[in-house]
Amino acid sequence: MKKMYLSCLLLTSLFINAQTDIDAIMMSKNNLCAGAVYQHSSWDQYWEGSFKRTNLNLGDVSTQSVAIMGNYGISDKLNFIFSAPYVKTKASAGTMKGQEGIQDLSLTLKYMPIEKTVNKNTYSVYVLGSYSTPLSDYTADYLPLSLGLKSKTGTLRLMGDYQRDHFSTTLSAAYVKRSNIIIERNSYLTNHEVIYSNEVAMPDAISVNFRTGYRSNRLIAEFIIDNWVTQKGGFNITKNNMPFPSNTMNAIRYGVYSKYTLKKIPALSILGGYNYVAEGKNIGQSKAIYAGLFYIINFEKKSNESEQ
Repeated sequence: MKKMYLSCLLLTSLFINAQTDIDAIMMSKNNLCAGAVYQHSSWDQYWEGSFKRTNLNLGDVSTQSVAIMGNYGISDKLNFIFSAPYVKTKASAGTMKGQEGIQDLSLTLKYMPIEKTVNKNTYSVYVLGSYSTPLSDYTADYLPLSLGLKSKTGTLRLMGDYQRDHFSTTLSAAYVKRSNIIIERNSYLTNHEVIYSNEVAMPDAISVNFRTGYRSNRLIAEFIIDNWVTQKGGFNITKNNMPFPSNTMNAIRYGVYSKYTLKKIPALSILGGYNYVAEGKNIGQSKAIYAGLFYIINFEKKSNESEQ
């Protein structure tokens, strides 16, 4: 099961980035899973600190994105994952103009040091290291319509997985280290003081993800809970003001995810899902739907044919 042919997941919300690393499936050696995911998310209510409100100057804020993703099996226990989304934002009311362009490149190494089967129970442990960096010179200080936060990030994730027959449960936790960013003004206001600088210290974050459901060679169907918690250094949106890149942005999201591998074309898979923000702080109560297509290229087979 852990050497399943496909290992591709979903593009999540703008601030949580692409989640191509937190499934408990590894690509086989010399196999490349590549494809694209389209996502549409929107919200008309958001949390200003802990206060939930609407804003008639924004109306319905929507984000569309198409992410190119890939997962290559360096070995059966080591995978290299990449993703790069093209993002478009829009507000249905007011004078703020939406943004459009390439967001951030994410690179991940995923390693499975432990996989042990006892009777019918399989236990696995994964270690993941990720790095992301902006691919374009977009404006971070234009929330909630910015393409991203423009911070370079480093992420370390530890993940454990349990599977018995077709039932599976996966739990992972990650620490996200974020670099400072430069904005196009010389001062900004926090909850406590005015900062006379164009450099913004970005708070780190912790992400916890739980997923459980059905997993087979042909079908995956999972229920997902995701919790994103900003660490020390963030602050709330000031009253009746725009969000700011270093705001505390917390979110608890619930969702469902499924992936089906075609019987007649086993290298092709279709995936889709839905998620929504149930609780949050300084973030929109978004609902998102996504769908994608992925195809497997087996370089091992081509290499063997070439040698013969």
